Amino acid sequence: MTIFVSKSRPEKKNPFNALAISRIVIAVIIVVIIVIAAAAALLLASSTTTTTSSSSSSTSSTTATTSAGSTTSSPSQTSTTTSASGSSTSSSAGSTSSATTSSASSTAAASGTLTVDEAFLPIVGASPFAAAFSITGSNWWLESVYQTLVTENGNALYQSGTVQAEPSLAQNWTAAADGQTFTFHLRQGVTFSNGDPINCYQVWSQWYNVYWIEGNASNFMSGYNIYNFTGVNFGASTVAMMNGSTGIVNPSSQLLSVMQNSTWPIYCADANTLVIHAKSPFQYVPLVLVQFSGVIVDSQFIMNNGGFGTPSTGYNPAFNDQIIPGTGPYIMTKYVPNSYEEFQQNPNYWGRNLTSDQIQNNPYIDPGHYKTIFVYGKTDDLVRYTDLSTGQAQIASIFAQDWPLVQQNPSKYMAASIPNSSMIIEGIGINTLRYPTNITLVRQAIVHAINYTDFANKVFFGQWSPLVGPEYGAFKQFYDLGNLPPYEYNLSLAMADMKASGVNTASLQPLDFRIVAGCGVCIAGAQVIQSDLGAIGIPVNVEVIPATELTFPYVAGYGPYKISVANYSQQEAHFTWMGYPSYAPNQPTPADAWLSFVNVNGLGGDYANYGNPTVQACIDGFFSITNQTQLINLCTAANQKIYNDVPYIWLAQPKLAFASGSVVADKSAIKSFLLDPSFTGASTTAILNTVVPVS
Repeated sequence: MTIFVSKSRPEKKNPFNALAISRIVIAVIIVVIIVIAAAAALLLASSTTTTTSSSSSSTSSTTATTSAGSTTSSPSQTSTTTSASGSSTSSSAGSTSSATTSSASSTAAASGTLTVDEAFLPIVGASPFAAAFSITGSNWWLESVYQTLVTENGNALYQSGTVQAEPSLAQNWTAAADGQTFTFHLRQGVTFSNGDPINCYQVWSQWYNVYWIEGNASNFMSGYNIYNFTGVNFGASTVAMMNGSTGIVNPSSQLLSVMQNSTWPIYCADANTLVIHAKSPFQYVPLVLVQFSGVIVDSQFIMNNGGFGTPSTGYNPAFNDQIIPGTGPYIMTKYVPNSYEEFQQNPNYWGRNLTSDQIQNNPYIDPGHYKTIFVYGKTDDLVRYTDLSTGQAQIASIFAQDWPLVQQNPSKYMAASIPNSSMIIEGIGINTLRYPTNITLVRQAIVHAINYTDFANKVFFGQWSPLVGPEYGAFKQFYDLGNLPPYEYNLSLAMADMKASGVNTASLQPLDFRIVAGCGVCIAGAQVIQSDLGAIGIPVNVEVIPATELTFPYVAGYGPYKISVANYSQQEAHFTWMGYPSYAPNQPTPADAWLSFVNVNGLGGDYANYGNPTVQACIDGFFSITNQTQLINLCTAANQKIYNDVPYIWLAQPKLAFASGSVVADKSAIKSFLLDPSFTGASTTAILNTVVPVS
């Protein structure tokens, strides 16, 4: 019998630093906005420079690979915002899956209009600099308007799951032999769409402002605690210097001396050279700059219009509605809250003359193929599908309820698909501190009671590959160390484990499985788990909770591990779904999953309240060990320990972007497109400048 209890409780605010929640908090706010905006969305639906080749520098394209792990119409609504002043290709597909290919076109003379329907609305409106706080949700502007210092080869990523760092606003970089110092050479002659130049001083100002606003948080870059800020004295007086008559782009001698202080972990060697010094060896620093903290904004524009914010007030909300200039191939020209964004191709884009080969190797810097793009936020799945099927939209996010309609029309639709080895995880955290799931044998019984193939067919439409966590499958060098088999369905073994555990199932109270309202794949999955565990005598109560309760004390993983363990573990659910509707990384590094899921010093993402010294040695080793063999040995032991302790049900690596749905295109209009560099970790729709129309 399926038990659903939907409860309404007073809203509880999460007191923790935004970085503690990262992509997790995005899920919370997305659901809240979906609820608030649903009626409005339904009403809306019914109304009428020169650069070098991206592969020219060996240091810029070999920093990290998975094997080596190294270095239709115009809308009638009126915008309430000001416009920014100023003057891929890939996943082509047959039927409902897509194979990544590259566009042969590098034309800057695009024409026509593209319309995209997206399920998730932007969390803080038009603002990009809040991306540094990892709270921006669906970043429709990623790569196309606001670019990063470093990006990835999207073709390699979506063809085979290969993570290969590529230059974007950083033309190239070098890594010192000690694994701690990275020197980034910025592209010269690049400007924001209002004409402001991008240089090291702009980047420096952005990052230190974010560090300061976050309460002098050394882990301000998506929770990666890789810098030593002990000797840093950044605050209101430094900000005052930035507001001086010469500004940031051409800093005063006093401000320049601070920016060039080489004892600080981030400094400018000169106007075009940025130096990052990690407190200990961490070879994946370039990959930390691929999204979120790597998104570069016009600091001078922000300072001229009220500044980033302060520690006491947080980031400046004025930029939620005021469009900030970007460096990308498109300019955001209009933003209507909870409705849509309009983009026009940037005639002065620095990469407008890139060759076909350069775009093939680095499709995220493609100059784009449409003159005008509209992205609408529409929360009703049927509305999005109707728009797609009638030609009102050429691309739309389609979820489980309408996915069969996509499957039934393979000649009409193509969908973004995910390679077998990716960075998306579908899993469930098991509370290791609350009875009876604090008993290892009970957790072992649970993972053997689940029929994974049946689960995947019912929940993921059969589109999945097995998973052995915690590592993302894309990072092959650290994935499934020890060659452990995925947990398998074995009902006899599960029943034997339960018997050996000593738990009397006849008197066992139902275990809590709390699922956020609106997450269809989560609810469907919880029902299957409920049924499977019932076969071994474990009763499960599936409770649908509001998004405001995705926090302590209702579920684990939505705040720091130590606070959860010390205060809330006995109230938190026995089972917590990882992410919404899945978990994708904060940054595409092999350390990311370990930092999130099994880290006693973690700021968020440990859905199981799990930690262990053997496991922690691996995590700490990522930031202190340069000998790769030694690190792999530590992580092999950690992988075995996690496997035996069973803090998680590792369900699958889904092949659909939303596990039970994906981003879908009309094949008569669209040839190919790419998703973001971390499999929807930062943006949940097509990267706009990679969308290639049918000729």
